[in-house]
Amino acid sequence: MAALFTQDQQRTLTHLAALIIEGAPASAAPATTLADRCAARLRALPADKQAEMATALQVLGGRAAVMLAIGRLTPFVALDRPTQARCFDAWANSAVAPLRSAHQAIRKLVLAVHYSDPAVTAAIGYAGPLQGRAPEAPWEGPLPGEHRADEPVARGLVVLPEAIAPDPLPTGVVTGTTLAMDIERRADVVVIGTGAGGAVTAARLAEAGYEVVMLEQGGWHTRSDFTEDEPALTERLYADGGLRATDDLAVSLVQGQTVGGSTTVNWMIMLRTPDYVLDEWARAHGVFGMSPAEMAPVFARIEQETQAREVPDDAHSPNNRLILDGARTLGWRATTARINADQCIRCGKCGIGCRHNAKQSTLLTFLPRALAAGATLYANARVSRIERRERDTGTGTPALKRVHATVGGRTLTIDAPLVVVAGGAIETPALLQRSGMGGGGVGEWLRLHPTTAVMGHYDRDILSNTGIPLSTMCDEFIQWQGTDYGFWIECPPMLPSLTAAAMPGFGPAHAARMQQYRQTGVLIALTRDGADTGRSSGRVSVNRAGGVSIRYALTPDDRARVQASVVAAARLHLANGAKAVTSVHTRPITVRSITDLTALERASVAPNRMALFSAHVNGTCRMGTDPARSGATPDGERHGVRGLYISDGSLLPTALGVNPQETIMAVASVLADRMAVRHSGMLRR
Repeated sequence: MAALFTQDQQRTLTHLAALIIEGAPASAAPATTLADRCAARLRALPADKQAEMATALQVLGGRAAVMLAIGRLTPFVALDRPTQARCFDAWANSAVAPLRSAHQAIRKLVLAVHYSDPAVTAAIGYAGPLQGRAPEAPWEGPLPGEHRADEPVARGLVVLPEAIAPDPLPTGVVTGTTLAMDIERRADVVVIGTGAGGAVTAARLAEAGYEVVMLEQGGWHTRSDFTEDEPALTERLYADGGLRATDDLAVSLVQGQTVGGSTTVNWMIMLRTPDYVLDEWARAHGVFGMSPAEMAPVFARIEQETQAREVPDDAHSPNNRLILDGARTLGWRATTARINADQCIRCGKCGIGCRHNAKQSTLLTFLPRALAAGATLYANARVSRIERRERDTGTGTPALKRVHATVGGRTLTIDAPLVVVAGGAIETPALLQRSGMGGGGVGEWLRLHPTTAVMGHYDRDILSNTGIPLSTMCDEFIQWQGTDYGFWIECPPMLPSLTAAAMPGFGPAHAARMQQYRQTGVLIALTRDGADTGRSSGRVSVNRAGGVSIRYALTPDDRARVQASVVAAARLHLANGAKAVTSVHTRPITVRSITDLTALERASVAPNRMALFSAHVNGTCRMGTDPARSGATPDGERHGVRGLYISDGSLLPTALGVNPQETIMAVASVLADRMAVRHSGMLRR
């Protein structure tokens, strides 16, 4: 296998790795092996992204970067360790944006890889997977009492599986290892993507009598594969192996790439679209048939199909109680959430697949329904382009389209009059652009719900890696300063590798924070971006190397909300008695009382000045009546391409201000029902 880096780049990485983990618990392997592991981790990235990482190492290892940082024209590897630390710290807040990006890229990579080592995670107090051990805290494992049908959690005696035999491959599922030859075939409908939008669409159309073929770029994984091994499953279940980010690396993008899409790896919260958002869609974008009154029964249907039920009060983890208890102290509004689960045992590993088949993702709900209705699913199917096979007459059945894909080493070609693209807000616009069907609003209006974290340090165990990850939310500021654009506060499951990459700093200071792993509570603050509704603040496009370029920048309005959200999250921690609260700015800000909050209010949220991420990647093919400013009609059909539909988060006209899973499922359901009726004449009776 060809080396990713030159010898000089590898040497720079080795020196940087040793610097970044200085003071951290030791691995059994030396720093050179850590550098090799980092290089292996990068193989999950597309070739153009690998090249960018090599360039980052080339830049950081060179004389010019050192000169800009500390005024010495010397290669980085020639510096002594204290001077290397001074240099690396200077890059963190350099006025030269590419140096800040390179600093964060290497820092996050090294920390994520180092803290994936079981010896290292054990040293910070991580107990590891729940399988094979007893629960270590009252907030993980089954609850006491008898099971109740109206609850999503398990109660009573539940045997936790240590080993699970692989499920047989269901009828209708083909994977990259089971496709024996090249295939050309026809279908009524091709659905590209199996997440919240694609799976619902496929199930509705298959049950309406359409011959449906589903294509999923990710692999077919079930409970036997979900071993609760964070690093291995992150590489396997997430887009770009969990390393997807905007071009400047300022925002990490967390998207599932597996059968079931992000529904397989999300944190289960189910929230309805706020009424004022639906009203805005109708008023500003011409969306019809989705008023609050019309959507209420659709939401109820989705909640019933996914077993979305409210978490009982005795099932919250301490991390979630921070929201409920802190909000009560402050007089703020906070609510208990519905989650799409059945017999959840609160293991805290939702982000890497549910080993216990409790999470009612599309893997367990809509996809089995589609297969039972006769649909076929090809996993490991990479779609390269969609071709228009015939000239569309505008009457009768839409003209045939040809979908080109590879499955393993085989080619798969499918002709169908109806194609539904549901690859998510990154892959969907990129596929349309590669197919010559871009332009207009395709790729524009990227919305991310930009999210940051605020850590509270306590004198008691919080163990934010265990329990239901997300069972509460504070929406006190969801309509901030009299507008419909605000922010809300939730909490995440902080597994060690994710925590290490998110935790600011490097070296001994970072290591000291990781030693407080068990006593650290983490709140995340999410902003409804796009308050400046006339501006497209993000864009997805295919770059010259054939890869995907993702650009995003906070507007002044968005920045104000992000800054306010950090302060609010800090206040929640302080209300719970945190002895200190730390931001994830590049140079972290620590506050210990309300009087210290001014520093957070003033701190910069410019690119790579503060860690941002998003698991809510939406809006790049939004519904609307203006082809220049939207990607699809209010029916979800691509402007100018009859029979080509979009059904995923890219379709949402605006950011939501709530987690999007239920919205995407509900919108997909409405549009699939319309499709089924509109094209019913093509069905063979």
